[in-house]
Amino acid sequence: MTDPIADFLTRMRNAIRAAHETVEIPASKLKAELARILAEQGYVESWSIVPAREGGAGELIQIRLKYTENRRSAISGLRRVSRPGRRTYVDVRHIPKVLGGMGTSIVSTSHGVMTGHDARVAGVGGEVLAQVW
Repeated sequence: MTDPIADFLTRMRNAIRAAHETVEIPASKLKAELARILAEQGYVESWSIVPAREGGAGELIQIRLKYTENRRSAISGLRRVSRPGRRTYVDVRHIPKVLGGMGTSIVSTSHGVMTGHDARVAGVGGEVLAQVW
């Protein structure tokens, strides 16, 4: 797999379109940080790392998706920004705001993976991984 973050976002997008309660994604430290940020920002109910099913290799991240009473997802859109063919790095002054601040940028910085808002407060730039709204 050449782009595990794009795979993470695509699995989330597909599960939301199919109105699944949970989605399972192969685990890595970076994907666990993405899931943590989505949970902190209120886009998903919860996440946990579970052992692989019988015969499977590695661990899985199980994410419980969040829906409203009329089954609308809390996530309207997911977009991969920095891709393997075109990396996108920004300094602290150019961290993008998603929908005028209504969405969230996820940035990989030298201080770890954090939201665009947290990166601005910390005064660090980095690679813009994804945007969620």
